[in-house]
Amino acid sequence: MEAMAKTPAQRKKKHGNKAEVPQHHLPPVINPTTSRTPQKAGSNANLILIAGVVASLFLFWYLHLLTLNQLSQLSGGLAMPDSLVGGFDAGYIEQLRTAMDGDARGQLNYVHKTAGVLFPLIFGFTWLLLIGTNVARKTLRWILWAVPLLFVVVRLWGNAAIDGIISAETLDAGQVALASGLTVAGWVLLVLSLLAGGAAVFLRSPGARA
Repeated sequence: MEAMAKTPAQRKKKHGNKAEVPQHHLPPVINPTTSRTPQKAGSNANLILIAGVVASLFLFWYLHLLTLNQLSQLSGGLAMPDSLVGGFDAGYIEQLRTAMDGDARGQLNYVHKTAGVLFPLIFGFTWLLLIGTNVARKTLRWILWAVPLLFVVVRLWGNAAIDGIISAETLDAGQVALASGLTVAGWVLLVLSLLAGGAAVFLRSPGARA
């Protein structure tokens, strides 16, 4: 016990070079290859972008080219308001309300709450990331970001407005005009968002993340 209590210097003084000095080993170093590099960060961002673009294309196809077209079979062939790029008037909505029964209206509402929410949110997030990874200038980045952000807000608001006029007991011309304006604005902002994304890639800043 006394020998164990002595310090390495005391043991060396007493026993000379034969003294056993305990070796203290540091814990192994964590694998340095796992460090985050700009190249890896850029690669991860690119993977997220690709996944977001694919998901956006799928949801656009599912929402506009499949589901809303199928719902027209429940309205006597009348297109859903979301599909009318040029908008609609109170007369068209009145025809649509007459042609659609409760189940059809419920299905349209369900589509708005599922794919109608997922598409603008995923598209908006993907385009924000696309612009953010290609544009280093803060002012320009925020200008370009404003377009997809407005698209998300207008599109979700438009969904709620359409559900409101379809399910309302009495049709209000002002609410129809609002829903029509939001629908047209949503399509315009979608196109402008695509152009903003293309501009971000074309005008890529040297300081932007790869």
